Amino acid sequence: MRIVVEDAPFDLGAETAQFAAGHMNMGAVVTFTGVVRDSETSPLQAMEIEHYPGMTEAALTRIAQDAMARWSLGDVLVIHRHGRLVPGEMIMMVATASKHRKDAFEAAEFLMDYLKSRAPFWKREVTSDGAAWVDARAEDEDALHRWTPS
Repeated sequence: MRIVVEDAPFDLGAETAQFAAGHMNMGAVVTFTGVVRDSETSPLQAMEIEHYPGMTEAALTRIAQDAMARWSLGDVLVIHRHGRLVPGEMIMMVATASKHRKDAFEAAEFLMDYLKSRAPFWKREVTSDGAAWVDARAEDEDALHRWTPS
């Protein structure tokens, strides 16, 4: 398991190749990469992402450990950037490895839902209209609830 929180861009191809190379007994490697997208209301100049070092890594480690316990996984990788990013830049990556694709896909989706709604990052969109903090979206909360027991 590897958790990375950094301001520098990451090389998606290299990260994927490195992650997949060490798992000869795994039949599935699933990756997802989030990209900063333009705003729907006003052209986005930048997305500014803040976090508390130490707290963020600990929270991401806990959720990755939860994924490892819930699904039969061989490994998990989570990379999340912070700082000032512009549209088109990669903001995060999740990779999961398992013997079978179902576990890899479900665990990756679980991690992505958590990152979107609960990870301790604060995002501010900067447009020509000014800067505004990004509020939680109801659909992100709904997606996360499917992973909690009723």
